[in-house]
Amino acid sequence: MPVDFETHTPGGSRLDLSEGSNAGEILKYLLENRGVGFTPAELAEATEIPRGSVGPTLQRLEDAGLVRHKEPYWAAAEDDRLAAAAAAIIGIETTASRFSDDWYATNEGWEDDLPDLSNEA
Repeated sequence: MPVDFETHTPGGSRLDLSEGSNAGEILKYLLENRGVGFTPAELAEATEIPRGSVGPTLQRLEDAGLVRHKEPYWAAAEDDRLAAAAAAIIGIETTASRFSDDWYATNEGWEDDLPDLSNEA
C-alpha cells in the first residue's frame, strides 16, 4: 500500500487484519484453535500462506499483542477481546454459509431499487 513518504513513521501503521490478509488469516486460524500452539511451518501449511511470510506476520501480530509465543509455538493471546473477535468471525462465517444462496445473494443489483431515505433527498 503506498504511503506518504514524508509523514510515514515505520512501525506506526495499523495492522491489516482484513479477510485475505496474511495477518487476518493467521489470526483467524489461531482464534479458531484457541489454546493450541502451532509452529510457523504448521501455520503456513494450514493457511496456505508462504512460509517466508508467516514469521514476519507473526512478529507483527505479537507486537500488537494479538498472539503469544513459546519457542517454537505460536497461539492466540489470552485476551477477552480476542474471544469476542473469534465469536464474531465464526458467527459471520456461519451466517454467510447459511444464507449465501438466499434471494439477495442470487439477485445481484437488488439494492439499486431501494428508495433513498436520507434527509438530504
